[in-house]
Amino acid sequence: MQTKRPALSRRDAVKVAAWAVAAAAIAPRLAFADEKAVAAEIKKLYGDKPMASGKIRLDVPEIAENGLVVPINVEVESPMTETDYVKAVHVFAEGNPLPGIVSYQFTPACGKASAATRMRLAQTQDVICVAEMSNGALHTAKANIKVTIGGCGG
Repeated sequence: MQTKRPALSRRDAVKVAAWAVAAAAIAPRLAFADEKAVAAEIKKLYGDKPMASGKIRLDVPEIAENGLVVPINVEVESPMTETDYVKAVHVFAEGNPLPGIVSYQFTPACGKASAATRMRLAQTQDVICVAEMSNGALHTAKANIKVTIGGCGG
């Protein structure tokens, strides 16, 4: 006795085609960011304003043994007075699926422009921090982190 497999129905063919179109639409978003993607995100926030180095202390490990939990500490040198304070700090990663990692908003009431968190890194990459001051000045810092295992890519 021979068993016969049913032919693919028109309805099933449409379902398969719909899944293929959805996968093709999602695939480009799974690509990793790069220097250009980070630069585009920064330009979206601040245009072509000049950025100075300094004032930011970016404390990250040189080697992350597990890319799933990489500690990051950011501290910006500022008196945090009503006329001179840090408005915002943004952290970007050049090798993650999305370039933006975290953004912090500060006010003079904070007393100190400092924050700590853990981030997920997909691979060895540069982490860029941009601090916006109350007078509109921008400061930046950059650190390279070598990821040995793990990460958000698997």
